[in-house]
Amino acid sequence: MGIPICVFCASSNDASPRYLEVARKLGRLMVERDHTLIYGGGSVGLMGELAREVQQGGGRVVGVIPERLSTEEIAFEAAEELLVTADMAERKNIMIERAEAFICLPGAFGTLDEMLEIITLKQLDYHDKPIVLVNTDGFYDTLLGFFRRLEEERLIYKECLELYGTVSDVESALELLEAGPGSTPGADLGGS
Repeated sequence: MGIPICVFCASSNDASPRYLEVARKLGRLMVERDHTLIYGGGSVGLMGELAREVQQGGGRVVGVIPERLSTEEIAFEAAEELLVTADMAERKNIMIERAEAFICLPGAFGTLDEMLEIITLKQLDYHDKPIVLVNTDGFYDTLLGFFRRLEEERLIYKECLELYGTVSDVESALELLEAGPGSTPGADLGGS
């Protein structure tokens, strides 16, 4: 039986075609490995490409979207389960509760907000679920460098850099998550 995996990623249709393909590939692999997709419920950008690939492949899609964004143009109505929340905070809480692992693909402010919250919650021992950043074409290099700067400036402990794994491709991300608890600390499979 697969893992319910929450994926954070961009909602922009103008994202690089490379990033859109990575989202589709992750969707195909999730179906092959019987993983459930839990995500932000959108039908646009990487979110939409990922959800469509999972749904078309016969996989399970659970979308969680705030009421304000739940219009027919934005919400992925084909999801097996589409939860409409009062706000963004409730959305994140539901995704965090329902997921057993997290993957971060390229994204903007919303993706960074979700990623940093899930890392912070792990740092504070609210959960011990694996988190993997997929550093496609070096997308997260600058952010990862900033995280190292935080440690150099003694604003975080070195152990904080082990709260997540960094990989360069979605196959490695799934392998890392499938390895089980404790598999992501300090993991770097060519992603930074």
